[in-house]
Amino acid sequence: MNFFIKTFGCIQNTADSERIKAFYWNKGFIETDDWKKSDLVIINTCIIRESAENRVYGLINEIDKWNIKNNKNIKIVVTGCLAGLAHKDKTGKKLNQLKRDFPAVSEFLPIEKISFEIEPLRGKSAVALIPISFGCSNFCSYCIVPFAKGPEISRKMEDILNDIDKAVKDGFKQVMLIGQNVNSYGNDFTEATLVSMGKKRFKSLFPKLLEEVAKKDLEKISFVSSNPWDFSDELIETIAKYPNIDRLLHLPFQAGDDDVLKNMNRGYTSDEYLKLVEKIRSKIPDVRFSTDIIIGFPGEDEKAFENTVELCKKAKFEIAYINKYSPRKGTVSAKIYKDEIPMKEKKRRWNVLNDLINKK
Repeated sequence: MNFFIKTFGCIQNTADSERIKAFYWNKGFIETDDWKKSDLVIINTCIIRESAENRVYGLINEIDKWNIKNNKNIKIVVTGCLAGLAHKDKTGKKLNQLKRDFPAVSEFLPIEKISFEIEPLRGKSAVALIPISFGCSNFCSYCIVPFAKGPEISRKMEDILNDIDKAVKDGFKQVMLIGQNVNSYGNDFTEATLVSMGKKRFKSLFPKLLEEVAKKDLEKISFVSSNPWDFSDELIETIAKYPNIDRLLHLPFQAGDDDVLKNMNRGYTSDEYLKLVEKIRSKIPDVRFSTDIIIGFPGEDEKAFENTVELCKKAKFEIAYINKYSPRKGTVSAKIYKDEIPMKEKKRRWNVLNDLINKK
């Protein structure tokens, strides 16, 4: 029995797919790189953007048509965000609708059923992906992740460190710690609070975890993704202390206008973000930054966009992942804001920022 797996979306999904592969290997399946030669196709889905969701639907339909044309019976299993969103609807309506829309799918599998006890089947990458948490509790207004993956759940530190020890034993010299917001790791373990960016937050255990990882026989430790409001002084000091922690930090800011940031429910101002960048640079002189930006969010007039351009000039990002806003059904922004910026203008703004940051 052969299986084929297709992964859409973020690095978290890539890490999940490594466990999914091991799950099916343990059942006696053998992986193939051609879905037409498989008995089972597993689609690990992303629905953050409409384009990714449409590619999932396109692949399902392509396999279904090929089955009919060639009198085959390749089974399809859908997992990831699409399945997660459907299963988290307690009414059952979303799951039933998916089953009606895609009768060719044999199973919509929640990723939670693939246990972290399963040792991942890693590919040829030099970097071992190590999930430290799952889900998100931040509820940025444009984001579907909290609804698709549920609230943030941190893995036990002991389990994470054991996974890293296994990776080191297998010859890995680089690891990447993964979570929707790694900086808030352990918030569900402790009731202690601290004030970050003027707001009361739970005390993160991420600096402690990162230090324990940095002490191991590793050449480089990186992490994604980190949110500004949980980037504590303790975390900055930990990064500065250990040279094997990657100096390229991914620090999404999404927009440089305060009104837009408020509409996004990002929890900080552009000035607070820039002060954080300056603080990190003062403690870690060789630091570099990458970031995420959403352009064309509702309320982003020309002045607001120029504020984003100015922030980019001041922050001096090395890399920017720029996305054109599209409303996602089920998110707050899709419910309360009109998608008012024309696509032509979104493309223009995308080009401005891409030329400024990625083509310099």
